[in-house]
Amino acid sequence: MKIISRPYYLEFLIRHKDKPLIKVISGVRRAGKSVLFQLFREELLASGVEESRIITINFEDLSFYDLRDFRALNTYLEERLTSNDKHYIFLDEVQHVDKFELVADSLFIKENVDLYLTGSNAYFMSSQLATNLTGRYVQIEVLPLSFKEFLAGQEHDAETKTRLEYFNDYLFSGFPYLLQTQSYQERIEYLQGIYHSIVLNDVVARVGVANPDMLERIIRTLLSSIGSQVSTNKLRNTLVSQHVAISHHSLESYLNTLIDSLLFYAVPRFDVKGRKLLQRLEKYYTVDLGFRQLLLPDHPQDLGHMIENLVYLELRRRYSKVYVGNIGKYEVDFVVVTDQGAYEYYQVSQTTLDPKTLDRELRPLKAIKDQFPKYLLTLDSIQPTANYEGIIKQNLVDWLLE
Repeated sequence: MKIISRPYYLEFLIRHKDKPLIKVISGVRRAGKSVLFQLFREELLASGVEESRIITINFEDLSFYDLRDFRALNTYLEERLTSNDKHYIFLDEVQHVDKFELVADSLFIKENVDLYLTGSNAYFMSSQLATNLTGRYVQIEVLPLSFKEFLAGQEHDAETKTRLEYFNDYLFSGFPYLLQTQSYQERIEYLQGIYHSIVLNDVVARVGVANPDMLERIIRTLLSSIGSQVSTNKLRNTLVSQHVAISHHSLESYLNTLIDSLLFYAVPRFDVKGRKLLQRLEKYYTVDLGFRQLLLPDHPQDLGHMIENLVYLELRRRYSKVYVGNIGKYEVDFVVVTDQGAYEYYQVSQTTLDPKTLDRELRPLKAIKDQFPKYLLTLDSIQPTANYEGIIKQNLVDWLLE
């Protein structure tokens, strides 16, 4: 199987190597966390670290099932710390270990241990880890492939396939393994396996969802509502119109489990003028468009909302704070806050060649009176770039490859 380089994530691990912090890698299943560990272990070996000082456990491997008991895990690791030299410990899918944070805490205080963890849902981050190890860890989220990574992973001939054709392929899904597949059926079967793993292992088993069919109805509704403001009441009314009875409380619970499973992101609205978060009408984006391909195969192709989802994921890769913008009566697709406290604003449209569409997309950005950068991203190949009174129009594919 071809290994795809993930330089952004690898640089994170290299940057924090040997520092007195636990390195935490979160992300949806099959996004490439285990491969990232493999790439980093190769870096360690190449730098002269002895193989005996690298300890790796994947808790989804039944060979390590007995180590899901935190006491057994601690004993196993203690026995392998054979010298005062630095040992590099990789615990993959550590959410399977009850009270794993006690082991992590014990390892953290040892000077000869550099600890790396991965997990496939947000439960372990929001509860055990964040509560017990506050200030002792750094975290990065691994997403499915960016378009730049997707393109780099292709064994392509630029003369036979255009970059736009590759982008159309990328719209199907960004899961790394799909680069190894040949047929539509094979891709769908793989996505089905990921979906069932998430729903059964990270939602149903974890929180005891009583009605899996109800859960899938909610997932389908959210996938068909990408790019639209969603409230619990609005979503509940949609389900009721389909003759599905569900209480407000139960629906809230289902939504929270889907967010914690990392299948969806609930993106809050941000009041641009007041510089504050608003409490209602989030937008939901999925971690990978492949789930839309899987669950809504007969749904009309809404390219505008699909590329909006892609832009959200790319902004999430580049910035830690991404919101939906609100400026008076207008909506800005995305507002990002940089690590330096600056702002950037983004509008996304399939095309703005129609003057009316262009005017509609520029209007929210023009309503923002500060001097922070403002961008309009489209798929236009005719007039792909422009400058409208300081609002920069860019081709989306070019922007993804920056």
